[in-house]
Amino acid sequence: MDPDLLIDRSPLPDGLDERLRRQLTFVAEADLLKSVLRASPLAAADRRENDAEHSWHLALMVLLLAEHADEPIDVGHAMTLVVIHDLVEIYAGDSPVFDATAVVDQVEREEAAADRLFTLLPDDQATRVRALWDEFEAGRTPEARFCKAMDRLQPMLLNWLNHGGTWQMPGATETTVRAREAGVVAGSTTLGDAVGRLVEQGIVRGWIRRDGAT
Repeated sequence: MDPDLLIDRSPLPDGLDERLRRQLTFVAEADLLKSVLRASPLAAADRRENDAEHSWHLALMVLLLAEHADEPIDVGHAMTLVVIHDLVEIYAGDSPVFDATAVVDQVEREEAAADRLFTLLPDDQATRVRALWDEFEAGRTPEARFCKAMDRLQPMLLNWLNHGGTWQMPGATETTVRAREAGVVAGSTTLGDAVGRLVEQGIVRGWIRRDGAT
């Protein structure tokens, strides 16, 4: 096992079933997700969102907005995907989409993080959780496609509520923002149309820079 785990600060008592020990070790390590800050600002407080808050918000969105998916989805499975999808950022960190340098080696960092993190679990659960993470990343199922759409929609809604948010980052322009909009459209025509309206008004209100503007 990794020698630098959160659980090592207060080791579990002797005599625990080994399977349970590995499960609790993973659950403890997952607490680190609460410390990973994203670029997105909260709407309700003057601070940035953390990854655990983001994952919870996506699960709520999946539950409430599933009726807008272009393909029928298993809501429970989709909620599982969004709970799992950002766990790798415990080790890989957040990669703000509008920061070109941050996304250069994102795939490699996250693959390495998945290899390290999920193997803390018992072998059968490690295999299942890794498969769920791979499913989300590949977007190969209706659930994954809808979840990826929610992963695009949620920060755009926060940006709207903050009168710009990460749309104010140097790498954010009309083109790069619309590329994120396309990710919503890929999972839901209805929600994609709603995001398109947010983007149009964001441009009008000066929250999103037009291409070529300084």
